[in-house]
Amino acid sequence: MGKFSRLGNELYNGGRSIDFIGRKPLWYAITAALVGLAIGIVVVKGLNFGIEFTGGTQFRVAATEPATQEDADALRQAIDDAGIEGAGNAVVTTAGNSLLVQTEDLSPEANEAVTSVIAETVDVADPVNDISQDEIGASWGQQVAERAIIGVAVFLGLVMIFIWLYFREWKMSIAAMVALFHDIAITVGVYALSGFPVTPSAVTGLLAILGFSLYDTVVVFDKVRENTNEYRQPGQSYADAANLAVNQTLVRSINTGIVALIPIGAILWVSTIQLGASSLQDLALSQFVGMAAGVYSSVFLAPRVLVHLKSNETEIKLQERRAKARARAAADPYASVPSFADDMPVADEPAWDPERDEELLGGERPEDQRPTAPPAAPAAGHPEASGRGRVVPPAKGEVRPSGAAGRVQPTRQTRSKRGKG
Repeated sequence: MGKFSRLGNELYNGGRSIDFIGRKPLWYAITAALVGLAIGIVVVKGLNFGIEFTGGTQFRVAATEPATQEDADALRQAIDDAGIEGAGNAVVTTAGNSLLVQTEDLSPEANEAVTSVIAETVDVADPVNDISQDEIGASWGQQVAERAIIGVAVFLGLVMIFIWLYFREWKMSIAAMVALFHDIAITVGVYALSGFPVTPSAVTGLLAILGFSLYDTVVVFDKVRENTNEYRQPGQSYADAANLAVNQTLVRSINTGIVALIPIGAILWVSTIQLGASSLQDLALSQFVGMAAGVYSSVFLAPRVLVHLKSNETEIKLQERRAKARARAAADPYASVPSFADDMPVADEPAWDPERDEELLGGERPEDQRPTAPPAAPAAGHPEASGRGRVVPPAKGEVRPSGAAGRVQPTRQTRSKRGKG
């Protein structure tokens, strides 16, 4: 942890920097590949919507003992082996002392066959009363989907308005929306690849990751605003200030992501491996993938999109030019000195400057620079000083020769003899 802390301090102070903003082709290519792959999986494989959205039949089995995952696996395998039409992909989950079996819409003959398989596989006291059957219509699932879409639209609209008003920069709203679209696309693609059924729990988890991703992006944008307005260094471009902001918040984003992903990952492991198919795995999978994608988008994508949108502004262009000129001057301080060429113009010799040239020439003036008239005599009481024509100020006390200095020096009496004749 000591090395990680030192790394965080170096990133925050600018001693070490990772180029998140400058490598635009790399990050855009990675993002486009991930989003394109996710969309391709959805198009080719499609989503496995649960019976809450497509409609179907649900059997509730009240067992004599608490239901276990082994009972659910055994019942699922028995239904698959029976070869009942419409029940080939049955979903069996545990709910306390009961087992839930969800299938597609079944005919009366298929319903009786499934009931018989359940009675033979699960230990039930009364097959007639302990096995109940419910028909779930697709209209309820459509209402859930419509309300979810409306909720997402309202949420995104409010988010755009909030970011615009808080940062007073509409381009930050656009960058945040691009990051959210990235997170949703990757989450949906992974969901399609896993084959997990899309349930209301999955939709709830999808809505939850929007808030997490937005929170991380807003933190990064807030630091970008500080570095580009309040604490902008002289000669620093907007891209450099934004890159510094990402480096300063990098450790915080990683720590927040790890803390959030550990419990979600534990829930996903328990619900998938220990409990088998359950409603928890739908919620955990969407949140786990969405939070991981949110950390990536808030660091690599959202700041890069913001800098790209701001790069066309006049003030940002001027800052970029000044930063490049300052960097060139710092790299080579003699870059502005012209090199010698045979056809370069010849400038006139500078005039004689005693302050500058006497020491360089050993006190000798060129013939054409020597004065034609003698210098003016010093004022009375001010003998001429040696060296550069300066006038010696009058002494305030008695002046006597000094052997140590080799010239006359003011003398000074002791304190006990001062003022005495």
